Amino acid sequence: MSAAPIDDTTLSERWLTVPDLVDLLGVSPGRIHRLFEQKTLLPARVDGVLRVPSEFLDEGEPLPELRGTLIVLSDNGFTDDEAVRWMLSDDDAIGTSPIAALRAGRKAEVRRIAQSLL
Repeated sequence: MSAAPIDDTTLSERWLTVPDLVDLLGVSPGRIHRLFEQKTLLPARVDGVLRVPSEFLDEGEPLPELRGTLIVLSDNGFTDDEAVRWMLSDDDAIGTSPIAALRAGRKAEVRRIAQSLL
């Protein structure tokens, strides 16, 4: 997989920087970076800055269903930017964006499709 870095904000309603996440989650910047390493949250470079789409959070916490899907995408060779782009873009097989499907409780379907991507 190879895609250019995300260079605009059209894929997400709101992009959160590390300082935004520190304030929102009430944790240290180091903890935010550990959440990135653990694939609990996933940043993309937007205009050269690490940012997380607000859709990856639910009531001020990382969406629990997100981590397993991000791990599947990483195992399939997706870069962080590619994984974020896929999560936010409409997918014909799902009929909506993968993140919208996850938020609607369709975790198994999203992960099945993510596993089929190469």
